[in-house]
Amino acid sequence: MGGSLRVAVLGAPGVGKTAIIRQFLFGDYPERHRPTDGPCLYRPAVLLDGAVYDLSIRDGDVAGPSSSPRSLKEWPDPKDWSLQDTDAFVLVYDICSPDSFDYVKALRQRIAENRPAGSPEAPILVVGNKRDRQRLRFGPRRALATLVRRGWRCGYLECSAKYNWHVLRLFRELLHCALVHTRPAHPALRLQGALHPARCILM
Repeated sequence: MGGSLRVAVLGAPGVGKTAIIRQFLFGDYPERHRPTDGPCLYRPAVLLDGAVYDLSIRDGDVAGPSSSPRSLKEWPDPKDWSLQDTDAFVLVYDICSPDSFDYVKALRQRIAENRPAGSPEAPILVVGNKRDRQRLRFGPRRALATLVRRGWRCGYLECSAKYNWHVLRLFRELLHCALVHTRPAHPALRLQGALHPARCILM
């Protein structure tokens, strides 16, 4: 047994958090968007590099129906949704919505502010969803990836939940990075290539 990992999938409403999780776990995609009714917790087991891990994947809008970064002020106590106990974060935005990217920026800052002093830094993977709508994106991928990787020092990846493109890679990279605690490199550097040879299978 490899152990357990706690993952939080966060982002503004409507960016595709639940769709990403459902593609990873069940291989399906809901054609109609239904707002998540409160936080949901999924508990799958995965096989990563020959070891079995029990995952706790937290899904849910943390700031109510508004997608404005200002709504983060309305967050409940972070302890209520286990922010401080999370091993890795997926921050999802819609590549066609600049507001959802600003929301992710504010999320990242809030995570940093609420991390207990002296606790290990949890890896963060910023994910641009809806890559199938590439022509409608609000900014060039390379510029956004550079900002996130060099400026925010987080991992960056784009995916399409609708067509199940890069969804498995997303979780594989995040989980592998969360397990690599002994390497001296910054979590963002570990996220950008430590995982390609790894194998991740949902059980």
